[in-house]
Amino acid sequence: MVRLGGILKPKYSILGADIAGIVEAVGREVKQFQPGDEVFGDISGSGWGGFAEFVSVREDVLSHKPPPMSFDQAAALPQAGVLALQGLRDKGKIQKGQKILVNGAGGGVGTIAIQYAKSIGAKVAAVDIGLKLDMLTSLGADEVIDYTMKDFTKNGQQYDLILDIVGNRSIFDYKRAISPSGAYVMVGGSMSRIFQVMCLGPWISMTEKKNMGILVHKPNQHDQKELGRLVEAGAITPIIDKYYPLRDLAEALQHLGDGHVKGKVVIRVVD
Repeated sequence: MVRLGGILKPKYSILGADIAGIVEAVGREVKQFQPGDEVFGDISGSGWGGFAEFVSVREDVLSHKPPPMSFDQAAALPQAGVLALQGLRDKGKIQKGQKILVNGAGGGVGTIAIQYAKSIGAKVAAVDIGLKLDMLTSLGADEVIDYTMKDFTKNGQQYDLILDIVGNRSIFDYKRAISPSGAYVMVGGSMSRIFQVMCLGPWISMTEKKNMGILVHKPNQHDQKELGRLVEAGAITPIIDKYYPLRDLAEALQHLGDGHVKGKVVIRVVD
């Protein structure tokens, strides 16, 4: 899939989607920002390049950082937060009192999703590896499940909404764990699992009235502003596992790839 963006070499020479910082300069047509503004945003739709000291992006991918929110929190929030918000609110149509399950709950998206679902008034079951369960409980999860010890698709429980961040099971397993007229929203997973949901999800949705589909991520200022408001209100707090200086970026990505990160990893340009 990466090769689709550049056959002979990567299309983007510098990766990094989420950023937070201070505006140094603006173009003549920029209306929303001026030098000195504190901003944050997801720049994956504006050429990437976040792993750097300076980056040039379109103004429509940035939002003003609320004063109470630190730059570290702001850098950990945009993509993960918007995915959680759109997955639960828009695609999943979450409602107060519903029973929600978050699969892969210990990462950036999952930790925000738990907090947002609890702020709505939902009951949350969180699935991840054992070393993350205490953290998930501290975030408000009503039930925590170690996927290495228990299979939530085989325990007889059904959920009104499953937010799936890891996509590590068959769509038929998930279907069994969804209540009648419930919903399954895939946020991430292997290509084979994504393809399976793309092909079979619409068919299951039509024949069994269980809405099963994939979230199409749509970064936007409106949702970033809403996330900022939720942080200011104390409804959500970005969870940060570890900080790395920019020079140790490779080590940070390795730590992330090990699968043991609780929440997010933040890269600091200044030590």
